[in-house]
Amino acid sequence: MLLQTTVELHGKAGGYVPDRPDWTIPQDWDTYRPAEHDVWRTLYQRQIKQVKGRACADFMAGLDRLNIADEIPRFERLNDILHAATGWQVVAVPGLVPDEVFFEHLANRRFPAGQFIRRADQLDYLQEPDVFHDVFGHVPMLMHPVMADFIQAYGQGGLRAKALGALEPLARLYWYTVEFGLVFEAGEVRIFGAGILSSYSETPYALESPVPNRIAFDLERVMRTRYRIDDFQETYFVLPDLERLLNFTQEDFAPLYARVLNQPTLEAGDVIAGDDVVHLSVPMP
Repeated sequence: MLLQTTVELHGKAGGYVPDRPDWTIPQDWDTYRPAEHDVWRTLYQRQIKQVKGRACADFMAGLDRLNIADEIPRFERLNDILHAATGWQVVAVPGLVPDEVFFEHLANRRFPAGQFIRRADQLDYLQEPDVFHDVFGHVPMLMHPVMADFIQAYGQGGLRAKALGALEPLARLYWYTVEFGLVFEAGEVRIFGAGILSSYSETPYALESPVPNRIAFDLERVMRTRYRIDDFQETYFVLPDLERLLNFTQEDFAPLYARVLNQPTLEAGDVIAGDDVVHLSVPMP
């Protein structure tokens, strides 16, 4: 007989009914068990080895300032550092939240982080974002002024995109930047996306595997491209620099949405005419 592992879903995916309209909950840090702090330390210790030499310098600088190696961070202490740097704060939520709630938080410089942490038998893969993904992966980049402003603008743009029926193209922008973005840094390609930086396996894969496409970033191309939620990405897009994100916050996306929604959607692994494919030769750190 095969034993099946029970998968517990959280937040919106688990049918959670919120007490508050913004879906926030107390972190209840004192209720974390020693075994859960052990999971955090294990995840941190093995992931820090993976990201060194692969993550962009701004991620590493932010991570160093947060000092979160030893235990699941207390959000109050984390927010003292984060708010002083860029005016952001982390708020605890039960898991995934509805789109409009997510956008509203981002638009007001609040980053919703899952309050729960994965089990010890889920170190390599979890199908929903937990506190490790949200804090280790995202918060160091929120210490950077450019990313801080971009994600706030994304939240504001999400509320407008919902009204225009354009959530899918905008979600692809978030996916291929904030979650799975690569960037040129001092002539080399480095990682800034949280989905990669919080993944033990995808961190080296994103830079060194010959399998995925790595394509120079083009906003319209990105908004037309599907992404994988069940496996490593088939394509990564490479920004010329992080400052380019601020250019997107100045654009009127409505005409862009109209063009994108009237063109064929591209599959995750497609390479098309006009793509500037980036060929890498990155030594192992």
